[in-house]
Amino acid sequence: MKLKCLAIDDEPLALKQISSYIEKTLFLEVVSLCSSAFEAMEYLAGNEVDLMFVDINMPDLNGMDFVKSLPVKPQVIFTTAYSEYALEGFQVNALDYILKPVSYAAFLKSVNKAKIWFELSKRQPETLQTNKDSLFVKSEYKLVRIFLSEIKYIESSNEYILIHLTTGEPVSTLIRLKVMEEQLPPDVFMRVHRSFIVNLNQVKVIERNRIVFDNKVYIPVGDQYKDNFQAFVDKTFLV
Repeated sequence: MKLKCLAIDDEPLALKQISSYIEKTLFLEVVSLCSSAFEAMEYLAGNEVDLMFVDINMPDLNGMDFVKSLPVKPQVIFTTAYSEYALEGFQVNALDYILKPVSYAAFLKSVNKAKIWFELSKRQPETLQTNKDSLFVKSEYKLVRIFLSEIKYIESSNEYILIHLTTGEPVSTLIRLKVMEEQLPPDVFMRVHRSFIVNLNQVKVIERNRIVFDNKVYIPVGDQYKDNFQAFVDKTFLV
């Protein structure tokens, strides 16, 4: 099965590039290329898509407002030249965002996340087994043991989560973030956003109310979680 993709960008060259990336990726297919949000609205009124690539900076109606306006939202990957939009993207449950200029490596990383989501969404929810220092999750038909100390942060994407590790590639499993939160030791793991849990022992840099991992991953701290996280900062850091 190929994922039906719609791409929106008011820059013809950028739209052509995304289209070429979709065409060279075996599990994707282009169903529509749109130069504006209004053109995309017209297409979506009579057609279904699985995945949308949405440029944020567009005239008249920007990509973020366009996605917010949709009553039924396909999975969304935002494309933007400005990293600060990533925080707002999480608020509309975007699957990912890619910074321009878009490389095929970055594109492939994002669409692989989409592929995992669609595969997991078709399967029954998995179970979670935990003990004092590790947990077992089912991922890609395997039972995988994960040591809690090796978890950097856990990212939610609707029905499944990605467990990001210090030791390698993230592990995906069909578990809700709330279920995971209830199983983790609260003195080590903290929910900082509706889409993220962080390992407090892995928090080393905080910048503008964001947690920075590896100098390139920015985890936003949501308003309803700020007090708890600030209490941790006040207790742990010299400020």
